[in-house]
Amino acid sequence: MANNLLNDRFSYYGDSPTHTHMHLCTYGAGGMKMTSSDNPEEILKAVAGGEKTWLQVHGLVDTGSIKKICDYFHISFLTVQDILNTSHQPKMEDNGNYLTAILRKYEMGATMYDEFKEFNVSIVLGNNFVITFMETENDYFKDVEAAIKDNVFRIRECATDYLFSVVLNSVISEYVVLSGKIDDTLESIGSDLLAKVYGEDVSGKLQLLRLRYLQMKQGIMPLRDNYALLLHAANPIIHNSTRPFFKDVDDHLQLALQTLEICRETFATFTDLYISNNDMRMNAIMKRLTIVSTIFIPLTFLVGVWGMNFKVMPELEWRYGYLFAWAVMALVAIVVMLFFRGKKWK
Repeated sequence: MANNLLNDRFSYYGDSPTHTHMHLCTYGAGGMKMTSSDNPEEILKAVAGGEKTWLQVHGLVDTGSIKKICDYFHISFLTVQDILNTSHQPKMEDNGNYLTAILRKYEMGATMYDEFKEFNVSIVLGNNFVITFMETENDYFKDVEAAIKDNVFRIRECATDYLFSVVLNSVISEYVVLSGKIDDTLESIGSDLLAKVYGEDVSGKLQLLRLRYLQMKQGIMPLRDNYALLLHAANPIIHNSTRPFFKDVDDHLQLALQTLEICRETFATFTDLYISNNDMRMNAIMKRLTIVSTIFIPLTFLVGVWGMNFKVMPELEWRYGYLFAWAVMALVAIVVMLFFRGKKWK
């Protein structure tokens, strides 16, 4: 990637082909109004009414439209570059006139072993507006839209910093769910390890879960210190009346971090247990092979003696020599087996 400090043009660093379009929600105590368009000028004209604004931008390929939106809301050049760089490390920062949160959003199948996708979601809070930037067309925040429509907890009467906390919580509370799923899946694997059940590739499962854990850790860990600074910043955009809601979001973030820390320790424990179980299985196999080898050592000796090419060997001329040899070898084998059985096969 080129040095962004030497480039005054915006570039989208991502692979989503979603066409840039916008969904605008303007709301107040009297109600809400939804406007959708791929024309930024049409959207900005609807913003000019003076009501509280929540603008959802889907698709980042049209950097010209993104620039018009950001220029209107006085979002800085560097912030826009961070938004368009979808591999940017998650962060939260106070930019003075607005706050920025770049978060990682995850999509997964029915289990932790299914396909696991991740996307960046950028959220900007300013005076009387919230803007969310997403790479694809999705309904991540449909519950928030429904809450505004139904005026849940009188959300339409609150300042936009409350909406910002609700959108943050929609993403971060999902971290709690996903980290909990990793922990639950690890418990299931732990039960198999303790019971020494190896129906499927336990090692492969552990490695796949560890990959999921690392993906989530990369998306959550950078937020720990950033959010603490944001929470204690004296920025007038965050009102004292809404700080308890931001504290609740922080509680969810800390819970997700604690769960991931538990998962890290569990991975180490289960990896050691898996290696230990494998060593025990190999020892058991070697013990069986050793017992079998030990039983056949004296038999091999006897066969070697009777297989020597001496001219004078009385047993060869004896009528019952063959049966005698078999009887001796069977007796030796039984004695050796009884000896090991008496020693508990140790």
